[in-house]
Amino acid sequence: MKIVILDGYTENPGDLSWEGFEKLGELTVYDRTPEEKILERIGDAECVVINKTPLSRAVFESCPKMRYVGVLATGYNVVDVQAAKDHGVVVTNIPTYGTDAVGQFAIALLLEICHHIGAHSDSVHAGRWSNNDDWCYWDYPLIELAGKTMGIIGYGRIGQRTGAIAQALGMKILAFDAYQNPALESETMRYVPLDTLLAESDVISLHCPLFESNKNMINRESIAKMKDGVIILNNSRGPLIHEQDLADALNSGKVYAAGLDVVSTEPIRPDNPLLGAKNCFITPHISWAPKESRQRLMDIAVDNLKQFIAGTPVNQVG
Repeated sequence: MKIVILDGYTENPGDLSWEGFEKLGELTVYDRTPEEKILERIGDAECVVINKTPLSRAVFESCPKMRYVGVLATGYNVVDVQAAKDHGVVVTNIPTYGTDAVGQFAIALLLEICHHIGAHSDSVHAGRWSNNDDWCYWDYPLIELAGKTMGIIGYGRIGQRTGAIAQALGMKILAFDAYQNPALESETMRYVPLDTLLAESDVISLHCPLFESNKNMINRESIAKMKDGVIILNNSRGPLIHEQDLADALNSGKVYAAGLDVVSTEPIRPDNPLLGAKNCFITPHISWAPKESRQRLMDIAVDNLKQFIAGTPVNQVG
């Protein structure tokens, strides 16, 4: 069985092993595949593994031997799932692998906003502390989180993990989710309507999947309902935020700061308004990327293919 991995670099830049896939068939791995090379590189492979390489209906029509697509991610919007189904191709994803990593990263964004650790460390290395008249200094307001309220939009696995860490820091949680589990409520966590969350939260963290119904849900109108000086975090999906509206709110001070690991178009475009906004911290979509998390992803991806070969596919989408 021929297996081709079209864009393996972000999952495995060299610190993991493709051995699990190698045991299942004749494996070819490409770090990246430009669109014009997709058909050539798939060739007569039965199994195709991708991360962000798009597989359109034209690809399925042109690759009749393809029987399986494994997505090295939770999101699978890069695959035309209906076209795959029409051509008898099974598509799988990785539904759970980075819960702890992504929750941890959301809090890391928040702590950087609260303490500007990177900037202060840089200033010390530049000689500021050695030449300072006082025994300490700080260049930005420092924020204590205990007693403050975090609103979490999307209280699934990652939202709950983020909430647990925030509660350990002394924060209270307001959660909004279409599917509520009353057993999770406590003195420090309760479900509320979205407007209540927007109005009462000091920090708002997004942890929901992207649907057409919630695209641009953080916009001029929803921001107007928030507290002055709110902090917004997003390491879920970039299009949940209307980026010009958020940039305007940051520049006006309505939103104190934003911590973002995702944007609407990735890699980020040079003209993205958030690049010039005040107090906006942006990282390059790396919440998922600790080695431990990527190893779990690899293990699940290999098992997905094993199960397909055995005739008992798991984690199938579409």
